[in-house]
This record gives sequence, structure tokens and C-alpha cells, in this order.
Amino acid sequence: MKKVLVIRYGEIALKGLNRPQFESRLIKNIRRKVFKLGPCKVSCSQSRIYLESEIERYPYDEAAKLISEVFGIVSVSVTQCVPSEYEAISNAAVELARNAYDKKGLTTFKVETKRGNKHFPMQSPEVSMNIGGDILDAIPGITVDVQNPQFTVYIEIRERSYVYLDKIPGQCGMPLGTNGKALLLISGGIDSPVAGWMMARRGVELEALHFATPPYTGEAALEKVKNLCRHLCEYIDRIQLHVVSITDPMVEFAQVCPEEETILHMRRLMMMVSERICKDRGLQSIVTGENIGQVASQTMEAIAVTDNATEMPVFRPLIGMDKNDIIAIARKIGTFETSIQAHEDCCTVFVAKHPATRPHLDRIVASEQKVDMEKMVQYALDHHDIYDIRVEA
Repeated sequence: MKKVLVIRYGEIALKGLNRPQFESRLIKNIRRKVFKLGPCKVSCSQSRIYLESEIERYPYDEAAKLISEVFGIVSVSVTQCVPSEYEAISNAAVELARNAYDKKGLTTFKVETKRGNKHFPMQSPEVSMNIGGDILDAIPGITVDVQNPQFTVYIEIRERSYVYLDKIPGQCGMPLGTNGKALLLISGGIDSPVAGWMMARRGVELEALHFATPPYTGEAALEKVKNLCRHLCEYIDRIQLHVVSITDPMVEFAQVCPEEETILHMRRLMMMVSERICKDRGLQSIVTGENIGQVASQTMEAIAVTDNATEMPVFRPLIGMDKNDIIAIARKIGTFETSIQAHEDCCTVFVAKHPATRPHLDRIVASEQKVDMEKMVQYALDHHDIYDIRVEA
């Protein structure tokens, strides 16, 4: 017997004639995720992806954990791979059941079989029944419970057969790199990293943009944003983080525009700068963590005013979510504890005491006539640094 990882995907199976392209990208992403563990072979057959290695002590459990973080995967299992012969399948099933009984003290089980190889002489229910009988005969004290078993012996009969006990859940979604490239506006709060993760889960490659206002925001705030990007890199490996200073424009807005409009002018400036960076970098859209009605700049009227400043598509994957649901995802992906660290960002520094919640576009545009918006955009682009954030070795 040898170990093989069996990797299952979901939506890709519905892609028709385009399916091989998605499978190829997913295999590429898997290989990139585990390449540091040693040489291995990754192949695809009958809606399954298989990973196996000739290394005697290849870390299959570690590989399974890493692969479960790859977008597009429904689940992954460390299996015992045996010839598609009844005796070999039975021996593997009994061995796994014995380990569960002896090492974990589990005493109730059931057997589930999928027979993809139609040349195998027994039907799936017959295989499950007979293998269950073999386990009962081999391990006194163990019993069958088909309703609430403490463990399940899974059997997949294909060209080869795979026997296993566990399915590690994956991230689902689509393979990263199959749905374009976008620029994530990342503030340092809870929402924007979650928005980025959700878009990446749909196959969108990301670069990130953070707006800073030194000296009002400092190195600690920037390091916080870098750490959030590092958390995201557990799923997408690498992020180019753009950091742009908008201090002078914000001071000028505060001096010449009505106080209640300041945050809206800032948001519009952000969109103009984001659009320029997108065009320079070949990115196709902007992603934000905005959530309808959460703060003054996220009312329907305010969002309309913001969107007017750019011709780029703006995606807001959190727009209708409850805050508790967003926090739950932040905890799941590991960004929550970093996001709640107390560091100022440009939005909190310059927000008015009573910001406009029902702004009129014509009034906002008229206010902007008092300043040179193109000069402000250029100022931001002239104060622009890029950091290459990668998954840590």
C-alpha cells in the first residue's frame, strides 16, 4: 500500500469544454503550494486530482493541510492507494479501522463506497456490506452504526482504489488566476481583508492599495496592513502592496471644502488614484470592503458619489452582509486579531464629526472646483511605494 492524496473540486466540473483550463490552473496552484515539501506528481482523472510522491517519508498530512487552503478545492483526503482488487481493498479498510479503534478508541463505524470503475465485479452497496463484515470479523468490540458512526471508512474504486477515513474541507470557490486581476483597497480594518479573500476565492488575482497620511498615520499602521496582506498570502501566495500618501490633498480638502464633505472627497480621490494604478498595472477592477449603511461614506447616495469618480468596475463583495458574518470570516481566515489592533487610518483621522450621509453629486463636484484634482492625483502617484508581500517560508 502507498499513500496518495485525493483532491476533490466542485464548480470546475460544470465548466464544459473550458474545464481542462480550470483543471490545469488548479493543478498549477497546488504544485506551487506544496513545492517546498519535495518532489511529487500531481495528475487529474475522472473529476479528481491526485498527488503522490516517490519520497519514502513524504509529509502527506502537511501537504493535505496546505492544499486545503487552495481556492477551488472542496476537500482533500490522505488515502491508502491499493489495486482495485477486493482483498487489497479489504486489507486496507481493516487496517484503517483497527487504527481508529486501537489508537483513538472509536468503536462504531460505517462503510461508504463509490464505484467509479464499472468493471469491478461488485456493486457499491455490496462492497460496503462485505467490507463492513470483514472489519467486524477482524476487530472484536467494534460495531456498525449507519446513522451516527464515530468514523466512516470511505472507499473509492477507480482504476486504482483509495481507502481513507477523513475528508479535510477546502475553501471551495474557483482557482486563483481564472477570473482576472483587481486592486483591493485595504485600510487596516476588518472588512477589506475579508473582501479581498472573497474575491480571491472567486479566482481573482489581487494587488492591494493602502492610503497613508503621514505623520497622522505611522509605521505601526503600515506594518499592520502588511501583516494583513501576509495573512491573505496564506491563500494567494503573493501580493504587491501599493502604499500611497495623500496627506497634502487631505489637508487641502479640510481647508477649502465643507467639513461634512471631507470623507467623500477623500473617497473620490482614492477612486481616481486607484483607476490610474489599475491602468498602469493592467488590473481590471477595484475591490473595496464597503458595506451598505455601515458608516456615513457607505450610504447608497455616498457610494453613488464615490463611483462617479471612476470608470473602473468597483466590486463590493460585502455590500449586503451582516457585520457578524464578516467577523466570522475574518476569524476563519486569520485576519481578525490583526484588524482590531488600535492604529489610526486615513479615514478615521480625517472623518468629520457630522459627515454628510445624503450627499448630492452636483454639490460635491462643485466643491471640487476649488481644488486641482489632477494635481492631487499626481501628488499621490509621486508618493507611491510598492512592497512585495509573499507567503513566508
